[in-house]
Amino acid sequence: MERETMDTTITNYDGGVVTAPQKVVRPESVEELQAILQDAERFPSPVRAMGSFHSLTPCASSSGTIINMSGLRRVQRLDTQKMTFTAQAGLQVVEAEEILRKYGMQFMLNIEIGNMTLGAAACCQTKDALDGTQFGQVNSYVTKIKWVNPAGGLEEASEEGGPELLSFVRSSYGLCGVIYEVTFKIKPLEMVRFDYTSFDINDLTQEKVSSIIDANESIVCWTVGRTVTIQTRNHATQLRLSWLAGVRRRSWNFFGACVGRAIRRYAPGKALTNLIEDLWFATQRAGYKFLGVIGGFSLYNPDKTVNYATTPPWARYAFTFWAFPRSEWVSNLKAYLEFADSHFKKHGFRCNLPLGSYFIRRDVSSVLSYSYDGDIISIDPIHACVDSEKIAWQYFLQEFNAWAHNRGGVPLLNQSPFVEQKHVVAAYGERWKKLSDWVKKVDPQGRMVNAFFKELLLS
Repeated sequence: MERETMDTTITNYDGGVVTAPQKVVRPESVEELQAILQDAERFPSPVRAMGSFHSLTPCASSSGTIINMSGLRRVQRLDTQKMTFTAQAGLQVVEAEEILRKYGMQFMLNIEIGNMTLGAAACCQTKDALDGTQFGQVNSYVTKIKWVNPAGGLEEASEEGGPELLSFVRSSYGLCGVIYEVTFKIKPLEMVRFDYTSFDINDLTQEKVSSIIDANESIVCWTVGRTVTIQTRNHATQLRLSWLAGVRRRSWNFFGACVGRAIRRYAPGKALTNLIEDLWFATQRAGYKFLGVIGGFSLYNPDKTVNYATTPPWARYAFTFWAFPRSEWVSNLKAYLEFADSHFKKHGFRCNLPLGSYFIRRDVSSVLSYSYDGDIISIDPIHACVDSEKIAWQYFLQEFNAWAHNRGGVPLLNQSPFVEQKHVVAAYGERWKKLSDWVKKVDPQGRMVNAFFKELLLS
């Protein structure tokens, strides 16, 4: 085991969450993981496993022990007969995709945040609309999970040997122990095509959205001002303007947030800041319309994954996620725009990046699937925050939570900042009680339960 770090601070990707564990340790074997969990005196509770710390909530935070999973990233098996890929939990998605590509393979769902570790992908809720032709949550494609339980013992769950248990572990967020090995379904490398169509919000109807969904494999929507761009995804047989895939990735891991922060930081005065920002919004709308005019582009599927590993702090963004029934999305979107405009007029704050909306199909593969009860389309405010407006951004997030909660939205434990117990109880209902009861059963001493989850779980 590498040297232990004592009394340090760790900040998440966007700078919104800071944690101060007593110890940070980086094991390199399953036996070392077991030793950590078995020795509560040397490695105080709560124990939380941490990957890239891209989460937007304190779900991985700890005042006790944090396990840095980067020492467990070996590939165990690539089975082209069973079409599965098995690796240790610390391997990142972008690293795994690079390996799979050498064999002409890819994941079933190539999530856009490529620095997520496979362990996190297996036990947390995720979203990806552009690969969501069947399921839009990565953990729905995990077939086997192995973990060290809170007492230091070894356990596993699989589709063949315990599908009910697997559905809980897929939503466990590390509360049942530390995941060390995962197996995912894979398939041959594919090409896909992205097309773009823009609508004025006043012209957009639920019927129009449903017809677009029915005519394509999947969609994601981007709203800038009162213009909604629907990005469609379909199978492709040849590459066309594939260099735009690189532009798209660079826009997300650098350019978009960089410009958004620069305007807020350097533009003199509120009026001029708003004017320049309005021009920036117009440029974004023009960019989406240009993509529509040229007929979109095609790319190899994994090339849509974005690597944020080298993104400097001043080019990062944050977001929040709430899911809403597909049938109510247009009315909810229009209501959100009214809420956002009212908030801006009253408090002088608005988000500076496109509003994302992900279409995710019904999925009962995990206990906390946010599309358990039917198809959803999310509302995801995205923002590149400067230091001077952190309080304003946090207040907006809390106000948005109240708005989304009142409209029956479903939050995520790792992607909805300032989520509260009343939010998850209302959203998940009996499934939240089942998850809470299960956590108490598998971890009666609360070895893995940090302050964040202590406030959320039912007693």
